[in-house]
Amino acid sequence: MKTAVAPLAHEVPPTALDDVVAELSEIYIEKGTPMFMRTVLALFSGGFATFALLYCVQPMMPLLSREFSINAAQSSLILSVATGMLAIGLLITGPISDRIGRKPVMVAALFAAALCTMASAMIPSWQGVLVMRALVGLSLSGLAAVAMTYLSEEIHPQHLGLAMGLYIGGNAIGGMCGRLIVGVLIDFVSWHAAMLVIGGLALIAAAVFWKILPESRNFRARSLHPRSLLDGFTMHFRDAGLPLLFVEAFVLMGAFVTLFNYIGYRLLAEPYRMDQAFVGLLSVVYLSGIYSSAKIGALADQLGRRKVLWATIVVMLAGIALTMFTPLLLVILGMLIFTFGFFGAHSVASSWIGRRAIKARGQASSLYLFSYYAGSSIAGTAGGVAWHLGGWNGIGLFIGGLLVIALLVALKLAKLPPLENLKA
Repeated sequence: MKTAVAPLAHEVPPTALDDVVAELSEIYIEKGTPMFMRTVLALFSGGFATFALLYCVQPMMPLLSREFSINAAQSSLILSVATGMLAIGLLITGPISDRIGRKPVMVAALFAAALCTMASAMIPSWQGVLVMRALVGLSLSGLAAVAMTYLSEEIHPQHLGLAMGLYIGGNAIGGMCGRLIVGVLIDFVSWHAAMLVIGGLALIAAAVFWKILPESRNFRARSLHPRSLLDGFTMHFRDAGLPLLFVEAFVLMGAFVTLFNYIGYRLLAEPYRMDQAFVGLLSVVYLSGIYSSAKIGALADQLGRRKVLWATIVVMLAGIALTMFTPLLLVILGMLIFTFGFFGAHSVASSWIGRRAIKARGQASSLYLFSYYAGSSIAGTAGGVAWHLGGWNGIGLFIGGLLVIALLVALKLAKLPPLENLKA
């Protein structure tokens, strides 16, 4: 007769064993490999298209105010409706990607957004343009919700900050090129033609993305059952750090969009009286964001996110303070420093999401980006009220208030204990 043997205290329960096996089966993409290059180039293209399509409308806002006889706050709706619908779409497309996969959702999103942008160029009414811009934002939610999750799943954790920084660098180049191309073109052609050009460039970026992005290797399908979604939502908001990162996304993006929404109104008026093309050329300040997103992302990998995030917000505060002076050189320098700080802060905060969210990472990324684009939509339009009440002084106070909140949140995040001994 066999003697029953009591289980050892250190034996791993079956469910935990399954988790260990799944974790060991993950094959991460290492820095320096061809797969790493393909991944970062594809996500760079996707980030380029996303920000180019979203923010190409910023330099044309003063022109739209004149053409449609609307004020600055109303003109800002051409951006706010897109980012608002993007924020709403994030709550849908993130969980969908948890079920059907990352790449199919992102590819469909890019192609749909490019085609809707080209369609918006052919609509004569203000209301029709806003409808098409809403569809652009809804389409882009499919890439914005999933890109960070894809990187968190596929890239080795030691190189995640760098990869996320390069993706955000694509965002910066897209935002710069969208504003730069449209800002210059509308001095020579109609805004309709400028939108067709941007839509065409986005189609090319979508094709590149589709062809070179590696298929997911660490994706695990999850149920779309409402109970599962609710459990993930509750889990994320019980975490000590994730809700703070959601607040950070709202206020940082709100500050950034407000500056670029209304700087054109300031520079086109007295005492500057700048040409529209020259205002568009000032989008080259995004180059500082391209550098900072990768550089500060890699720095956060080395030093820890809690030591880097608050410092980037201080840099943003210094930048907005410089824009309060009258000399044009100081205004441009302030924009440059502000942009440097913003993209660095976003790189740090967004990569932090993937390291704190143990499960349902797609949903966690969606909540972060929902806050991010909600900040763009709400604060971007609210800034119009500050502009009408106090001009650029009103804008400076509005942005400064948002950044003070961001700094307080970052300091609170810095005091959190590391999660599972990760160098966060």
